[in-house]
Amino acid sequence: MSGMEDEEKNIELVPPPSEQHTPTNIGLWDWSSENDPDDPHNWPKGKRAYHAGITAAFAFTTTFMSSIYASGADEVSEHYGVSTTVSLLGISMYCLGLSFGPVLAAPLSETFGRSIVYLSSLPVAALFTVGCAVAQNIGTIIVCRFFAGFFAAPALSIGGGTLADIFHPSSRGIAMSLFLLAPFLGPALGPVIGGFVAEKKGFRWLEWVMLFFMIATYLYSLRLKETYKPIILRRRRKRLGVPEASKLSNGAGALRVFLTITLFRPLTMLITEPIVAFFSLYVSINFGILFTFFASFPLVYSRVYGFNTGQIGLTFLPIMIGSVLATIICVLCDRLLYQKEFMRASAQTDSENNLEDGEAASTLTSQESPRIKVLVEPEHRLYAAMIGGIGIPIGLFWFAWTARSDVHWASPVVSTIIFAWGNLCVFISAMTYLIDSYGPQYGASAVSANGFSRYIFSAAFPLFAIQMYDRLGIDWATSLLGFISVALLPIPWILFKWGPQIRKKSAYKIIEH
Repeated sequence: MSGMEDEEKNIELVPPPSEQHTPTNIGLWDWSSENDPDDPHNWPKGKRAYHAGITAAFAFTTTFMSSIYASGADEVSEHYGVSTTVSLLGISMYCLGLSFGPVLAAPLSETFGRSIVYLSSLPVAALFTVGCAVAQNIGTIIVCRFFAGFFAAPALSIGGGTLADIFHPSSRGIAMSLFLLAPFLGPALGPVIGGFVAEKKGFRWLEWVMLFFMIATYLYSLRLKETYKPIILRRRRKRLGVPEASKLSNGAGALRVFLTITLFRPLTMLITEPIVAFFSLYVSINFGILFTFFASFPLVYSRVYGFNTGQIGLTFLPIMIGSVLATIICVLCDRLLYQKEFMRASAQTDSENNLEDGEAASTLTSQESPRIKVLVEPEHRLYAAMIGGIGIPIGLFWFAWTARSDVHWASPVVSTIIFAWGNLCVFISAMTYLIDSYGPQYGASAVSANGFSRYIFSAAFPLFAIQMYDRLGIDWATSLLGFISVALLPIPWILFKWGPQIRKKSAYKIIEH
């Protein structure tokens, strides 16, 4: 496996020995200088903001589609004469599609480029959404929902890699925080809109609403440019007629590399990389609990407070409020804590390299001078998770023991804000930590592994939620979830202390920070 890894790196990053360090090949195998205009880090701010907006739009639309279906689950159950659990398979199968889609999409993006994955996947997902809208039986709905999720999934796995492509680590924190707000706003807004659509127009119109969002997202993304460095450089070499360094860079070779390495890399990282494994477990449990709400909220608020479908949808608004608060906290952590560490590391790097740079300047041209990169330990991305993690069990225990008829409905609603705040704080920290730990080269695969695990749990939890709440009651069913979240609390603290030692033993050494 290590031999194939070396071959893959040779394809994209390393020129033949005979062609290295020659003036005529500057800019063919790496950026020509730190100001290379093709480097997405040097794009104008407006262009970078536009591409960040594309990743957010895809993520929002994809996750919006996961939850809006829940508003029509009871009507689907009645219309097709199946149990509520069977009707909820529409959520679970979509999430299952979201879990398997990134396993394919992220490696594809690292082999053939990000842009082609974005622009080719969503139209296929739209076709299956139409199939779901016109379905005449529950089996068709379940199958179409799976494939709609599968082909809508890429943005959730390669969005983080795209942001790593276009933003330096020093400015990536805010961009990632705003991008990762989208996958939480989507599930929160879905039931809000879906509740009233299902009540007024019926469950089929939920699919048409999804389609409208998909069309708008796709039209917005039509000016998307490639951001992945190896692909940009490969296209530059092809444009200039420069042969590739390895026979593996032809179509058959690229396919062999894709099948033997890249396709299985996310799953390998999920099993062999402790950082990926533990954070995937933490985030997956949190997402599973979030998706439990899509089954449990209708049960709780209709039985205890007598809410109708539209009113139940409104109970998801606190998730949006908590998510916005979490984004603010993550931005503050970046500004006040991470940037402080970055400035300290920058000053130290300048001091240590000042003399060496002066000596090198006498012998190297400006284009040959090494680019000095300031590295900040990825563990400084974990502050938000360490702060916000406590909000998850607090919110769950609060909900567990106040969602009863003698307590006003506002109390469990407010508890959801606390849960959502903690959940997104952990999620944003996890994603930025994975990207900084593995870099653009392997970051998309690390995020893909996390996404695979995350949506497997999201698919499973709604299927036992109703039975769990019926047997244990609202109080102990939600408390059980709270106890699980307490057990997971130490993970970011452990990684903050021992993360550097763990990363040193990683088989996926960072290539570009």
